[in-house]
Amino acid sequence: MIAILDYGAGNLTSVRLAFERIGGHAEVVTDAAQAADADKIIFPGVGSAASGLKGFCGRGFDRVLRQAVADGKPVLVICLGMQMLFEKSAEDDGVDALSLLPGTVEPFEFPPEQRVKIPHMGWNGVEFAPGHPLLDGIKSGEAFYFVHSYYVKPGTPDTTIGRTEYAGFEFTSIAGRGSLFATQFHPERSGQAGLRILKNFLDWDGKSCC
Repeated sequence: MIAILDYGAGNLTSVRLAFERIGGHAEVVTDAAQAADADKIIFPGVGSAASGLKGFCGRGFDRVLRQAVADGKPVLVICLGMQMLFEKSAEDDGVDALSLLPGTVEPFEFPPEQRVKIPHMGWNGVEFAPGHPLLDGIKSGEAFYFVHSYYVKPGTPDTTIGRTEYAGFEFTSIAGRGSLFATQFHPERSGQAGLRILKNFLDWDGKSCC
């Protein structure tokens, strides 16, 4: 079973329907014990860091996620979920996050004269080196759909898998380690390229190639 974690801050229906479009089945779960029994886990997220972390940890999903990562179980993390993986977020006056990956979450900041729109919203390219199983069949530079006002700043470069440039600023848009793969963009809303990531996830055993 693929479990989509429902902690009150996820784009659950879109994710579930996206899997149905590629012939897969993912089940929305609210119970930590049921999630722990899943073969694969999807950790989506929409909203703010403080409320998201409160709901996630309040339902015991933090323990499930840590165990899944320790066991090498495939985990796909989306948008706010990706930001929650790091050590601390500047959102909501600063909150401690899950510390599964080193680094922080910072707000986009540009000089007023640039007139850059925040949140970063819409289609943008993602550059990555070939090799990761979840990116098989996707060309570097392919566009995906983003909606976010904060970005992750990894503490070590080895956790960055893909990068995106916005208004001259480059940030990590795919991060991961081992069986953990996280995207700042929404694959479930990113057309055929996004669906390809989900299809690759269906086939992935959690082992990265490099």
